[in-house]
Amino acid sequence: MYLVVNKSDRPFFNLALEEYALTRLGLDVIILWRNARAVIIGCNQNAVEEVDAEFTRANGIPIVRRQSGGGAVFHDLGNVNFTVIHEMRGDDFNNYAKFTSPIIDYLATLGVRAELQGRNDLLIDGMKFCGNAQAVKKGRIMHHGCILYSADFTDLARALKPRSIKIESKSVKSVRKRVTNIADHMKNPIPVEDFFAGLALYFMENSEDITPYELTDFDIAETERLTEEKYSTWEWNFGKSPDYNVSNVRRYGYGIVETRLMVEEGMIKDAGIYGDFFGMTDKSELERRLLGLRHEREAITASLEGFDVGACISGMTTEELLDLLC
Repeated sequence: MYLVVNKSDRPFFNLALEEYALTRLGLDVIILWRNARAVIIGCNQNAVEEVDAEFTRANGIPIVRRQSGGGAVFHDLGNVNFTVIHEMRGDDFNNYAKFTSPIIDYLATLGVRAELQGRNDLLIDGMKFCGNAQAVKKGRIMHHGCILYSADFTDLARALKPRSIKIESKSVKSVRKRVTNIADHMKNPIPVEDFFAGLALYFMENSEDITPYELTDFDIAETERLTEEKYSTWEWNFGKSPDYNVSNVRRYGYGIVETRLMVEEGMIKDAGIYGDFFGMTDKSELERRLLGLRHEREAITASLEGFDVGACISGMTTEELLDLLC
């Protein structure tokens, strides 16, 4: 077993590194890493349902899809993430107790009592501080967990609170639970960097035949390639979302406006705009402009450039329409 202390805090790169280690590296590894602010969604989730896109966009918080299932989580530098990858053994899959026991034991050395509860959550005093998920590819298993040490709960609550848009889809919804930071349960909290270093040392001293591993130039180059070709792309993070219908309605001074979209593989296949508003021109041209677009603000903005939304919906601005659609 090898220990990789990943010093990158780039969310797209770090998720790509997990896939590279699982499918290409050919070594049994433990990877410790941290991300700058990001929302990480499960492989079967619809990004639109899981996050407040307006908040994440305004605050430069990327949304990244991971390989494993489970729910959406918020990452920042107050989190410590661990990934364990090795050849699949008989009872590995769904054996969360096996993979999380080192985390529980490490916390015990810091005077914090934690426990595994339910299928895949680690709790302190009944509050969740670590969610875990797994993926299997090519006969190898990847187990990873997101440890809340000193995360910013304000950003977490805002980013993982979708706006009040009605969405119908077959995606897997996140289950929100009361969460806590480990640091809040320590008599003498230490900086997150020290917690991270202590966890690395714990693995080194308490795992059999473990050796430090420095990523080679080839490893980094291949991970960068995977980052560019997959993990930083709209197609992976949004286009892979399950098909869904989305509707939104608001009352304005000029009337009620309701939008309804049918989205397949992230693309708008049908669009309807309804309400008691007035307009000088038929709304059908506006609806046609939405067809075939990615269901994202940037694509719709580009399509509406130079188009007079107010002529179809008297009083409405392009920005107000965008807020209804995305």
